Amino acid sequence: MTPATDALPPVPAPPPVPALYETEIGHTRVTPLRHTLRHRTYLWLIDLDEPPVLPRPLRPLARFDPTDHFDGTAPTLRAGLDACLAAHGVRADGRILMLAHARVLGHVFNPLTLYWCHDRAGRPVCVVAEVHNTYGGRHTYLLRPDAHGRAETPKEFYVSPFLDVEGAYRMRLPLPGDRLDLTVQLRHPDGSRPLTATVRGTRRPAHPRGLLAAALRHPWSTAAVSLGIRRHGVQLYLKGLRVRPRTAPTAQEGTP
Repeated sequence: MTPATDALPPVPAPPPVPALYETEIGHTRVTPLRHTLRHRTYLWLIDLDEPPVLPRPLRPLARFDPTDHFDGTAPTLRAGLDACLAAHGVRADGRILMLAHARVLGHVFNPLTLYWCHDRAGRPVCVVAEVHNTYGGRHTYLLRPDAHGRAETPKEFYVSPFLDVEGAYRMRLPLPGDRLDLTVQLRHPDGSRPLTATVRGTRRPAHPRGLLAAALRHPWSTAAVSLGIRRHGVQLYLKGLRVRPRTAPTAQEGTP
């Protein structure tokens, strides 16, 4: 018989931050029609307690503003995250890593922001997925991923105008390392899987030269994301998809 043990699994080494990820974001719809989009951009991975400090000339290319997240009233990103966790009865007193677009040239849009939350020993506590829609709404999901980064949660927030608020998301959200590899799949009660979104990327240094290179490859990246979403929405509408009624936002979803 193997003796019982209280030994905890080893804590994985945290990824160095800040970091940039050159990414390709994909959305695949399979019902009621097949439609695929691909978009290349870049994302930041930062420590909420130590956000990057850029040289003054580069600051318009990357600003992390607490008003862009949660209810928009917290003085810092960390305070906003802590308030969100407290509302769920959760405490994470260790490192918090955020994957998101920064505000670029005064504009930002984050369809999905992820926060990997740890305790003081570096052990994972939870992942917070913050979703923004193009109508100005915000919603957070608190997730408890397994050892492989997999989690499931009911869909509670209106995002696409062509999908009702029903079903559940199955997500794979491992902490980024040299590679970024995320998947979010919507599953309906009838077993269908109408939408799968993926984010694949490669880590790049977040020094000024690296940021300039990313900004030149993807000019005004966050505005490009917003315009791309709207362009694909028009394409889907012209293909005959019916717009679903928009649900009223809850207090959590409201904009500041």
